[in-house]
Amino acid sequence: MNRRLLSRVPRRARAALAVLALVRAGLVVVQADLLARAIALLDARPLPWLAGAVLLRAGAAWCSEAVAHRAAADVAADLRSALFARAAAQRSSGAFSTLVTKGVDALVPAITGVVPQVALAVLVPPVVLVRLGLADWPSALVVVLTAPLVPLFGALIGMRTREVTARQWAHLQRLGGHFRDVLAGLSTLRVFGRVEHQEAVIGRMADEHRSATMRALRVAFLSGFALELVSSLVVALVAVPVGLRLLAGGMDLTTALVVLLLTPEALLPLRALGTRFHAAAEGMAAAEQVFEVLDVPAPGTGGRRRARAGELRFDDVTVHFPGQEEPVLDRVSFVVRPGERVALVGPSGAGKSTVLHLLLGFVEPTSGRVLVDGVDLREVDLEDWRRQVAWVPQHPHLFAGTIADNVRLGAAGASTIDVRRAARAAHAAEFIEQRPGGYQARLGDRGAGLSAGQRQRVALARAYLKDAPVVLLDEPTARLDLHSEAALTASAAEVLRGRTAIVVAHRPALLRAVDRVVGLRSGSVEVAA
Repeated sequence: MNRRLLSRVPRRARAALAVLALVRAGLVVVQADLLARAIALLDARPLPWLAGAVLLRAGAAWCSEAVAHRAAADVAADLRSALFARAAAQRSSGAFSTLVTKGVDALVPAITGVVPQVALAVLVPPVVLVRLGLADWPSALVVVLTAPLVPLFGALIGMRTREVTARQWAHLQRLGGHFRDVLAGLSTLRVFGRVEHQEAVIGRMADEHRSATMRALRVAFLSGFALELVSSLVVALVAVPVGLRLLAGGMDLTTALVVLLLTPEALLPLRALGTRFHAAAEGMAAAEQVFEVLDVPAPGTGGRRRARAGELRFDDVTVHFPGQEEPVLDRVSFVVRPGERVALVGPSGAGKSTVLHLLLGFVEPTSGRVLVDGVDLREVDLEDWRRQVAWVPQHPHLFAGTIADNVRLGAAGASTIDVRRAARAAHAAEFIEQRPGGYQARLGDRGAGLSAGQRQRVALARAYLKDAPVVLLDEPTARLDLHSEAALTASAAEVLRGRTAIVVAHRPALLRAVDRVVGLRSGSVEVAA
């Protein structure tokens, strides 16, 4: 089992599972003794005690399952939280979504199936072997010498299972990621007549996943067959001599029954561990990818110093993303004074949006410093700092809900009057009040029901309502027609008034609302005017 995944299971849960495994081991021995005595002596008196032992064993098994499921749920929640903290750094949103959903879900059966069984495999065989040794040491010796064959065959086949399941999981992740991307771009595919082509691509990827799954199942069936065969041979090596000695009068019936009942019990946890391991192989493959993502440091939460809006300074800042030859930003330096409105201009890919992501704490500099009022942003409490920043991204996200709720995202406790004032300032009131339901009109997912320009103006209203001293706008007029651009430019000018602002702009309309222009090209400051 993945050691890092096992280490995530709380110590209390592991201790509880170990104690319950010891209890179950003791009950196995008691159950075998009572059953052997009842059969050999034709005595009904042990039967109530035997029934009690069986019930206690079932209760201990139920408790083990409950503890394991609770621990697995906690581990899955923790891992999802850790993955979400790194979501912004992921390149393939589809593959990442598959990992966060189905991948983390696959860890639950891996934990609930393997962790309790590991405790049983470690603790039950020694206890059973001690009792076997006391009953008949030659039989115990045979079990000691042959029982390691079960985990040995399990490990040999397990190595093949790990390889096959890793490929199966890779195919599933590709399929899930590609399917999500196709759904997101379905309208584009329809326009260009590529829907049928993508259907064929998805069909081919589904076939590859099916083939990989069948290979994994064949290996799992082979594993089950091999483990059952080895276990049967071990039991036969014990049972045949015991039967011969019993017929010859060299062993009493009670002892023979104890040996025959305990021998399979000594092997059962080892055989079950192999079976559970193969059943949880998909979760193990997912765990490796989860920890690969977690090995990349998450954007920090900053330090403990309180943020104070003031001068914004980029001091020789370089940002270099893994897997890219050239830095996104290369030794960038410029200053935005308090109350100053600065526009960032330059070709696509120049690093303009990365500048905003640095100020928001989504990205950390590879070298250099981003200073807020003279304090390195890495030393500032990011949650406190973000409360002083209003941000309108290129594609603002509107949630399913009312228009008022989406505007209130900037200030959760804002009154209806404040929401209306923010909408008027963002020139959004004109279309909101014309809609049936007005501010209480419900939007679909991602703001369905509004045009691109209307979504941008709702986002500007959200920023205005937040009333933050620092405003960051990332190409708010991109992809808008002239009428929408004019309305949005007027809205932006209202939002920026009296605030420190950085505006990423491609089109000249917004430049009239700023005090200074900084040009970026190929990640470097080209001109500052």
